[in-house]
Amino acid sequence: MFDLPHVASRAFGTPLMITRAKLETILGVLGPRLAGNALAPIEPEADPPPRISITVERIAVVSVIGTLVSRSGYLDAVSGLSSYAEIGEAIAAAMADPSVRGVVLDVDSAGGEVGGLFDLVEQIASIKTVSGKPLWAVANESALSAAYAIASAADRVYVTRTGEIGSVGVVAVHIDESGADAKAGLSWTFVFAGERKVDGNAHEPLSGRARAAIQADVDRLCAELCALVAANRGLTPEAVGSTQAAVYRGEFATCAGLADRIGPLDLAIAEMTAELERSAVPSRLIKAQSFKRSPSMAIKETETTCAATPDPKPLAQTNNDPAANADAAQASPTATPIAVPTITPTAPAVALAAGSEPDAAPTEKLRAEFAEIAAIAAQALQLGVAVDAADAVAKSVSPDALRRSVLEALAARAEATTIIATAPSTPVPGDSPIVRRAKERAAAARA
Repeated sequence: MFDLPHVASRAFGTPLMITRAKLETILGVLGPRLAGNALAPIEPEADPPPRISITVERIAVVSVIGTLVSRSGYLDAVSGLSSYAEIGEAIAAAMADPSVRGVVLDVDSAGGEVGGLFDLVEQIASIKTVSGKPLWAVANESALSAAYAIASAADRVYVTRTGEIGSVGVVAVHIDESGADAKAGLSWTFVFAGERKVDGNAHEPLSGRARAAIQADVDRLCAELCALVAANRGLTPEAVGSTQAAVYRGEFATCAGLADRIGPLDLAIAEMTAELERSAVPSRLIKAQSFKRSPSMAIKETETTCAATPDPKPLAQTNNDPAANADAAQASPTATPIAVPTITPTAPAVALAAGSEPDAAPTEKLRAEFAEIAAIAAQALQLGVAVDAADAVAKSVSPDALRRSVLEALAARAEATTIIATAPSTPVPGDSPIVRRAKERAAAARA
């Protein structure tokens, strides 16, 4: 049975990134209980569904389903809640699995809590950079508000024909119980210090000052959400804000620039597999060449007229200074350091005679590799793994080898107790590391 006060505290008096329809459903369930009407307790009937599944094409499908919360327990999971921590751990585990070639997010959520969302989206960006593997998302059937913020972090976003995307906004609910208190013969008295200590409490009407404070908080969070989505989608914050938290169905989501393709989960898996198999470039270049979103992709791949939707403009590129990234990678005392492997260079160093001009092609290649190593080091630091970028360059460690070292460090420390891997179709011969770890932990728990 659920702890009603705990659930109510997460729905009332706090900003939420959730669509209106879902919020009304939650309030419809909580309202009668808060009024004192007894309802039958909700008991869990089954174990929560697996967070990760791996297809025969070695594509990991990570589910982002249900109402999203900062933290959840077993009862929350079986009731349809998903925590940001679990989603982040699942994506990290899938990316770290050497048998997995790419990851697709299977999103069906109306959104949820604000707390933890921005950190998760930042974590996903870091995991993508470190792994070099493609990450796509499918709105199947809904990716709204907080759920869309997660989907927007993907390199490509699909939406089903009847799927919904958007609701990029923030809402907060205040419940005034003063009328019900009076009918019940209750009179509340607050003894407090600090003028604003009890602003917005449920036992008196919302004051103008309290309302203004809540509105300012909602406005600030909405601006941050629009900026996050804009950066992920290559739009301007103004273009995202101009949607006014509207919900777009199917092809209209592509017109608004919030999705790239129309199609179900199976299509996304098939197209990712095809692009991986067609690509002959090194894995570290796949994301840049094969999976880079075209600003006009959505318009080219749909025949829908988009005159009624916003006209988004691409954002300027951020400044990725390799030297700054390298400095940042050395700065955190809390990150777990890893030993940089010594790798024999795959090509001999270019010796330059005194006064001679360097060959432009090798020089540019070296600069690109140095920049990539610095970027990996900076992103690894955000995941709590310290990498000595200068040492890696001195030892001629390739970006791919450095990525593997970071992913191995993440996999070694990851707690996978809530992650179960299954194969929705014919399994790949032999269990993946994720499956093996899950089976070992399940066996240990039974013993």
